Amino acid sequence: MQQRPLGRSGLAVSRLALGTMTWGRDTDADDAAAQLKSFLDAGGNLIDTADVYGDGDAEAVIGSLIGTLVPRDDLLIATKAGLRPGPGRRRDGSRGHLLRTLDASLRRLGTDHVDLFQVHGCDPDTPLEETLAALDHAVASGRVRYVGISNFSGWQTARAATWQAAYPGRAPVVATQVEYSLLERGVEREVLPACAALGLGVLPWSPLGRGVLTGKYRHGRPADSRAASPHFEPFVATYLEPRCSAIVEAVVTAAGGLGVAPLEVALAWIRDRPGVVAPILGARTVGQLQGALQVERMTLPEEIAIALDDVSAVPVGYPEREG
Repeated sequence: MQQRPLGRSGLAVSRLALGTMTWGRDTDADDAAAQLKSFLDAGGNLIDTADVYGDGDAEAVIGSLIGTLVPRDDLLIATKAGLRPGPGRRRDGSRGHLLRTLDASLRRLGTDHVDLFQVHGCDPDTPLEETLAALDHAVASGRVRYVGISNFSGWQTARAATWQAAYPGRAPVVATQVEYSLLERGVEREVLPACAALGLGVLPWSPLGRGVLTGKYRHGRPADSRAASPHFEPFVATYLEPRCSAIVEAVVTAAGGLGVAPLEVALAWIRDRPGVVAPILGARTVGQLQGALQVERMTLPEEIAIALDDVSAVPVGYPEREG
């Protein structure tokens, strides 16, 4: 698998990342181990998690595999903090919360550092300077190698990145993790231009449109799918509407013409978008992951990429686009 630099940093990551949102809940430890082995065998090295995934169980599963299945030095671990568990998952970017949860994450992961520490969302009740100072401290203490943000708007992204770049010694923001797929292209309005201008690498989460771009929901909701799961049904339902269905049909048509699976078309499109470093694959099973990893064998023909751009385009006008 090819590697790419993460933003303007010296960190080289595989151009596909492995997500763990279902680990410890819908994906048990054995299947998680099989996923990680398949990912590493394919040349992947970046695994993404968060302190709230499975209320910490996802990090614990990763920790159980480090040293037994994979040496720590062969893995780049990205985790996130800044959400409080419970209904609504209130954002908390305070210094105390971020550093406390980082220590808890390190204990669960069984390591003395993470390679990328990301703020899970911008907390409107905490000064951004306090949040960013906590990241500086995490890096200075050796517990974190690089820092990033997640789910920040365009202006929030620009403010965080420029603040960190304004004074020598601050930890630069090297990446942002945002939802981005053929079904959700809102970040192209302001977030992606900010990243391009300020040197942040983009890590798309849910690059398959919460699973909808696989085409499995075209004729109903399979019993073993996320849409049939009580805690994921609202997450998927957002994209089960006519506009998204038209995009899915375009992906299926393209896949049929190329002789590949629809998910390969959707992943190839997002993987090669400007600014994208590594889409995060969030498979529930090793079979799903192995299917997604097949995208490494293909490059999407330009005419198909353009057609998919057209069918999925989001309205952009003043002031994002002049004229």
